[in-house]
Amino acid sequence: MTFQKIINGLVKIDTIRFCECRIKQWWILVFVVSMCFCYASVQAQDFVTEKEAEGSFPVVNLKQSASICVDPHDFFIANKAAELLQQDIINVTGKKPVLLNHVEGKNMIIIGSIEKSSFIKKLVEEGKLDTNDLSGKWEAYKLQVVDHPFKGVDKALVIVGSDRQGTAYGVFALSKEMGVSPWYWWADVPVKKKKDVYVKAGTYFYGPPAVKYRGFFINDEAPALSGWVHEKYGSAGSSGAGGFNHKFYVHVFELLLRLRANYLWPAMWGSAFNNDDTLNPVLANEYGIVMGTSHQEPMNQATEHWRRTAKGPWDYQTNAKELQYFWRQGIENMDHRQTIVTIGMRGNGDEPMTEGTNIALLEKIVKEQRKIIAEVTGKPASETPQDWALYKEVQTYYDEGMRVPDDVTLLYSDDNWGNIRRLPALKDSTRRGGFGIYYHYDYVGGPRNYKWLNTNQISRTFEQMHLAYAYHARQIWVVNVGDIKPMEFPISFFIDYAWNANTWTVKDLASYTKNWAAEQFGNKYADEIAHILEEYTQYNSRRKPELLSPDTYSLDHYREAERVTGDYNALWEEAERIYKELPTSFKPAFFQLVLYPTAACANLNDLYVTVAKNRLYAKQGRAMTNVMADSAVAMFKEDHALSHFYNKVMENGKWDHMMDQTHIGYTYWQEPPWDVMPQVVRIHMPDKADMGVAIEGSDMTWPDWVHKKVKAELPDFDPYNQQKYYMDIFNRGSMPFDYQIKANKSWIKISEPEGTINLQKRIWVSVNWNQAPHGKDSSLITITGPSDRPVQVTALINNPSIPPLRGGGGGPGAGTFIESNGYVSIEAPHYTKAVNGSSIHWVTIPGLGRTLSAVTAFPVTAASQTPGGDDAHLEYDMYLLDTGMVKVDVYLSPTLNIENSPHGLRYAVSFDSDPPQIVNMTADDSDTTWAKHVSDNINIQTTEFHIEKPGEHILKFWRVDPGVVLQKIVVDLGGVKQSYLGPPQSYYKQ
Repeated sequence: MTFQKIINGLVKIDTIRFCECRIKQWWILVFVVSMCFCYASVQAQDFVTEKEAEGSFPVVNLKQSASICVDPHDFFIANKAAELLQQDIINVTGKKPVLLNHVEGKNMIIIGSIEKSSFIKKLVEEGKLDTNDLSGKWEAYKLQVVDHPFKGVDKALVIVGSDRQGTAYGVFALSKEMGVSPWYWWADVPVKKKKDVYVKAGTYFYGPPAVKYRGFFINDEAPALSGWVHEKYGSAGSSGAGGFNHKFYVHVFELLLRLRANYLWPAMWGSAFNNDDTLNPVLANEYGIVMGTSHQEPMNQATEHWRRTAKGPWDYQTNAKELQYFWRQGIENMDHRQTIVTIGMRGNGDEPMTEGTNIALLEKIVKEQRKIIAEVTGKPASETPQDWALYKEVQTYYDEGMRVPDDVTLLYSDDNWGNIRRLPALKDSTRRGGFGIYYHYDYVGGPRNYKWLNTNQISRTFEQMHLAYAYHARQIWVVNVGDIKPMEFPISFFIDYAWNANTWTVKDLASYTKNWAAEQFGNKYADEIAHILEEYTQYNSRRKPELLSPDTYSLDHYREAERVTGDYNALWEEAERIYKELPTSFKPAFFQLVLYPTAACANLNDLYVTVAKNRLYAKQGRAMTNVMADSAVAMFKEDHALSHFYNKVMENGKWDHMMDQTHIGYTYWQEPPWDVMPQVVRIHMPDKADMGVAIEGSDMTWPDWVHKKVKAELPDFDPYNQQKYYMDIFNRGSMPFDYQIKANKSWIKISEPEGTINLQKRIWVSVNWNQAPHGKDSSLITITGPSDRPVQVTALINNPSIPPLRGGGGGPGAGTFIESNGYVSIEAPHYTKAVNGSSIHWVTIPGLGRTLSAVTAFPVTAASQTPGGDDAHLEYDMYLLDTGMVKVDVYLSPTLNIENSPHGLRYAVSFDSDPPQIVNMTADDSDTTWAKHVSDNINIQTTEFHIEKPGEHILKFWRVDPGVVLQKIVVDLGGVKQSYLGPPQSYYKQ
């Protein structure tokens, strides 16, 4: 007996029996829930195997291939899916199943909808198939092995959908389980070859989806996608608008269905979906794709179509008659096809409609648009699905009181950078039209375009869309994906999460990336590929490539720039190794999905850091200056070579133009017309030897006659962090020289106390703590070279006598952080103790953030709280060596005030038993501050405290409002230096 039948049976129990006893009711509820979880696990299990088992269905084996049967009078997409399944089976097994419109054969795959398939209806009538679990459901489907379904047939695999989309999803579920990736065409993922394919005995039920309409928006498609489309598909229609025709869009429709999506906003810049090719909307409807138009294209009409045919300006105040006529055409062209009509109006070119907030005008426009809808369709406007996109300034209209009829879906938006601006009040969850989200993986606009490569962490998408779902924004989820490529991975996640948002938890994030990697490339390298995908998206999200500059990462402090490039280059090497080891058939897909974005971004980061070093070295007079210039030029050429291989060589140029997007040399928000090599400096070196010394933590050099009173001092050493710091000995001339290094204390260790310098050498200084004295002390390190000007560097140690620390607490990374160099730096998940409230608990979201992971409080719908006592908070134990005023810098994801609360979005911080200081992280909502937060992908808030005594202290981070996401805390006792990511985590004693 299947778990689905158990659940169905329980649902049918007489409701009177449920009321007999509260205890009994409780245990029945627990049992039902447990069965649901068990059944969910059944859904998650593989149902395809290569080995025959009792009761299993042979799709293909050595003896035969099952035939495929579909009713020709069923929906177009049911028949089309059957054709695609036939081809998928050929690709997987090399055997071609017969495609039939009648019953024939020992083993059959029967495909159909409960509404239109005569075969499904007959199975139901004869009691061989139960579709009650599908009836009335939205896009649900199941696969069931049925014995002796028809006379002369031994076995059937029945794939049945509650509607046409569900039917297609069921077919593609089988294809995916066999080894056909949804990205087999769009990313050239090879199918997994199998000799035998069986479906295990049983019933496999899926759906309905958590979000009703799920899809993406093709946008900002020039120069990459538009260049590719024009080359591959030529011009379309009499307009000559280019190749965004049905030959292109059928690939998009198929991809959507294989991903279990159903909604599309088509490409819009320079193209008009309904007008360029009249087959576009027809085939969208046949494929079961619900069409919409973007936030700035009301009434099923394209901006480009208005540009071509307009009579007068896009201005309702002066040209209402022409606009009404244009909009009426859009609704007439919609015909009977499934469409969500965008209502409202924005200015032409994605600009505000008017200066200020003109609510009365927009309300008038919406009223007229709904009148047109009713007149053209011949039914009340409320019966035609509509959405109102609360995008940019339209959000202000809503905040200031404008409303639309209850049947219209309110489509909330993010800030174009992945941070949702507003969500509905929980009390409004019963709104008839519901709510939705328009999200971004790509954007053209301030503070900077980001269009080139994927910079989106799925952990951030999860965190934000979890908020959306919890606040009942569940009607429409649409994400701006730019050119589709290279957003394959985050697109998959967005659609998969939209399907499963009602059952997924944060724990599913850990396995999602690995499973996705295995689906594309098999199990052998799944862990390693998942690691690369997680890491490169985290590195990219720190600062989008278009925002990088030579000044982004610090060369002087915490070895930040070198750590960033080192980590990225190590990831590149890992990807290169896997690429070389993969079978040839997997290499194009791996290059597209993994190697290219990793290599290109590693190279770009290295390019900017190398340029920064070149400029610094030129100021310092280093002989390495010109070498750095040459390296930077080589990296610029490498960027072009990687793109050229993607466009012209890989897959014989199949994806030509897809990497045409410029990404180097931005000077303001808009992209440069071509990539521009960052300026490098070249210097002439004197024909002699001359020594210079640079040390970690400073951009100065010694000897230096201008700043000769400034001492060369390395950062403090301590026995907990066991630091080693560098000294660069470099040549200021073109002739080599010998050097010697001596320290006046025996506990100082020098990596290479003598040697020869041609260009430069990095020398490491460390401490032998078995010999070092307690307390504070110093050593003088003397460096001599070719002249009579030795350089002296001071090494300071701080070896405090710290008593035994309490540690403990049971949290992940439980322990006590110890101050060093005037700060304590803490990654959020390394709390000593998590104190949960009565209805609130703390959750770590793995990989979210710039440096490790993030912590937030669930449920996100829990009411705000006044912090104190045993309310939800995190505790971080630390040992401080100093007293006085300290700053606490809290690094937060740049979440916005989603509830539009007059108090903003708040958290609180306290030390020990002091009262918490409440902080509104959105208090400064100026455009300048917002631009900094999204550019840096962090919101750093600072509070000040007075520490009266050294020793052990507890820093507490309090949950106040929902939605605050903590990434890092830095306690600054005066020692924090300038850097982009903040100081690395301090030592903490377990």
